[in-house]
Order: sequence, then structure tokens, then C-alpha cells
Amino acid sequence: MSAINPDPIPEPTPEEVARGLAELEAHVAGQAPAIPPAPVAPGETKRVLRLRAEVAEAHQLADLQADDTPLMLDTPKVRKRRKAAQEAARLHALAQDPEMRAWQAARMRRLLVTAALVSLTLALAWSTAGVQAFAADGAPAWSPGWVFAWLVEPFMSMALLVVVGARAYMGTRGQPLTNRTLTRIEWLFLGLTLGMNAWPYLPWGLPEGTPFTISRLVLHVLGPVVAVAIVTALPIILAAFSRLDHGGDGTPTGPTYRANVPAPDALIARARHLMATGHLPADAGADKIRRALGCGMDTARAVRDALRNESTHAKE
Repeated sequence: MSAINPDPIPEPTPEEVARGLAELEAHVAGQAPAIPPAPVAPGETKRVLRLRAEVAEAHQLADLQADDTPLMLDTPKVRKRRKAAQEAARLHALAQDPEMRAWQAARMRRLLVTAALVSLTLALAWSTAGVQAFAADGAPAWSPGWVFAWLVEPFMSMALLVVVGARAYMGTRGQPLTNRTLTRIEWLFLGLTLGMNAWPYLPWGLPEGTPFTISRLVLHVLGPVVAVAIVTALPIILAAFSRLDHGGDGTPTGPTYRANVPAPDALIARARHLMATGHLPADAGADKIRRALGCGMDTARAVRDALRNESTHAKE
């Protein structure tokens, strides 16, 4: 059974297309509202009409220019500056936060302590050659006395660094070591180092016929002098850091310990008062109590447990 093909649609002639377009234009023209022609005064020339159009355009532009709405919109440059200003304001507010100030102080203190200990180590290493020359006392090179003379400064330096490192660490924890025995030990080692570096280059320690020069003496005592300066200045700097008050509840730079806070009974009474006045929640944990009282974590736990025991006995 063969398929039935429909008759093909004949293509329109150019006359039919032109007639269809004319009918479409007539239909559209009939549907559009009639626009009355602009009034033209009798006797107006083309120049007058052109000027009248310019005046009408100028009035419309003046009305639009009086609107300040476009000026109120932020340009990309203004938005960039506003974002930068908001960021600067937030950073400034963050810098005034007591916790941020404490973090900055702790970071700076750690940096200073590290730099001081590195400088002290280098200064003591600088004086090793001078101490070796003093301890060798003219022994031949690579002889046992000459070799062992190189060990004199290192073992004195290590002993000195033990004392200085302990004082520095305890100072960063708010517990500066002010024991006179440790101070005497420091000065003993520093005095020995300074003396052994300077003695061979003093006028009475030079070989006969060798001229004395200040520059040579200063060069060899430079290491011990720097070491003395660091050992003297570091405890003072750390003590100043430990006394910093960052605002808020007055928490110092380093963590506080039991020796730095009032008796537990006084802390318990203070915590009870803060809870009664609403400055501290009734079920506050040890961390909140530590922040409010400015005490150590162990003391805060003891205060928390005492308050909970009081609450339990009151309910019973």
C-alpha cells in the first residue's frame, strides 16, 4: 500500500508578498493611536522649530540633572575605600580587646626572649677563641692542653645558659627568679669569661715587645660585654612584661598562680558576690571563674567545687 503524498504548497508570488505587507502595515496603522502633530504656529520657520526642540530638550535635561539619585550610588572606588575603612575600624577594635592585647604582649615577649638567648649564645661563642688562647697558655697546636682549652668556654657557657634560660622561662610565666645565689652564679661565669678574654690583651699580659692597642682589647671583650648586657637587661624586661595590665579584669601577661591570688576563702566570697549581682552565672564553669577572678585554673576549679558544695548543702 503506497503512502499518500499531500499536494505541495505553492510558493507566493512577489505580487502576493507585496500585497500582504501592505495589508499588514494598514492593520498596524489602524490599531496604533493617532499622534496629533506638534502645534506649529503660523509663520514658524525650520530654524524656529529646531530651536524650539533644543529648548524642550534642555528643559528635560535640567529636570533630570536636579535628581541626585545617581550621585548617591557608590562607585567601585568608594566601595573599596568603605570596605578598607570598615576593616581598619574592626582591626582597631580588635586591638583594644584585652585578650588580643595579652596575646600580642605574649608574642612580643616570646620574640624578645628568643632574640636575647640567641644573641647571648652568639656572644659566648664569640669569646670562645679568647678563652681558648688564655687557657692554652702557649701550648703547641693540637697538643692535649691546646685541644682541651677549647672546651673551657663551652662548658661555662652551657652552665650560664641553664641559669639564664631558667630565669627567662620563669619570668615569662610571671614568676621571676630573684634568688641572689643565681645572680652570683651568673656574675661569676660572666666575670671569668670577661677576665680570660681581656687578660692576654692587657698591657701586662702581652708578650714583650708587643704594643698594646685598645681596638684589639675591645674586639676580644665584645662577646663578654654583650653577654653581661643581656643577662642584666633580660630580667628587667620580663619583670616589666609581667606587670602589664591589658584592661578588662586586669589579667596580667603571664598566667597567675596560687601565690599571686588571695586566699581561696576570699575568692569564694568574691565569686559568690559576682553571682549574686549577675556578673557571673550561677552554674559558671572553671574557665569563666578564672576569667572573672583572674586566678589560675586549679584555684578556679577549687572555687567552683566549693560553690557547688554550698549549693548542694543549701538544697538539702
